[in-house]
Amino acid sequence: MDQLREHFLEKLERAQTLEDLQERSVALRDWYSVDHIIYHWVSSKGEQYGCGTYSDEWRDLYLEREYLRVDPVVIGCYTRFHPVDWKRLDWSSKSARDFFKEAQQYGVGNQGFSIPIRGPNGQFALFTVNHSCSDEEWNDFCDKHRRELILVAHTFNQKALEFEGIAEKSPRKGLSPREIDAMTLLAVGYSRAQVADSLSISEHTLRVYIESARFKLGAMNTTHAVARAMQQGYIVV
Repeated sequence: MDQLREHFLEKLERAQTLEDLQERSVALRDWYSVDHIIYHWVSSKGEQYGCGTYSDEWRDLYLEREYLRVDPVVIGCYTRFHPVDWKRLDWSSKSARDFFKEAQQYGVGNQGFSIPIRGPNGQFALFTVNHSCSDEEWNDFCDKHRRELILVAHTFNQKALEFEGIAEKSPRKGLSPREIDAMTLLAVGYSRAQVADSLSISEHTLRVYIESARFKLGAMNTTHAVARAMQQGYIVV
């Protein structure tokens, strides 16, 4: 995590333009040695933006054929709040299978991990890591990098909100030691039951800590709260 922050996150936080975000997406792809990194968002006004490493040919074809309407990744993530492996999405329809086959012809990998993000005033974003490899290799990659990818995704989104001029500017409110303990254990992958047991508290009390931390961090959900706690230096995993 320290190396990620030193080599990438600090540069991402200094991004000033969409071109800067594009450069950071290429750098992140190279950092993780994957085929593609993509960040796409819809602003509160309905305007679409994106940066990433898919080919221009695939991007143009995707827009021309309005694949947004049939893409299982977009459809599936729009109804979710938590990160999702593409294998867990619904690819059963012929249109979805044809879409995926064509995507691979344009260099899209057979594996994907997408993180849906929701911002203020209707903003929706999707951060995706895409690669070609076996299921076993991909599972190992996601297990190893899941938490830091969530952090990266929300850092991308924070920059997008800044560019749009709607980033939250509320004063930072400190987390209590118990809230930090709860966020830390959630960040390393503990379930709520495991966190409560480790802290010798009830799950009801844990829920109070989590909701309090989420409010202080201005987070939309628990995953977002963990990402913000990491980003702001409250926890280090």
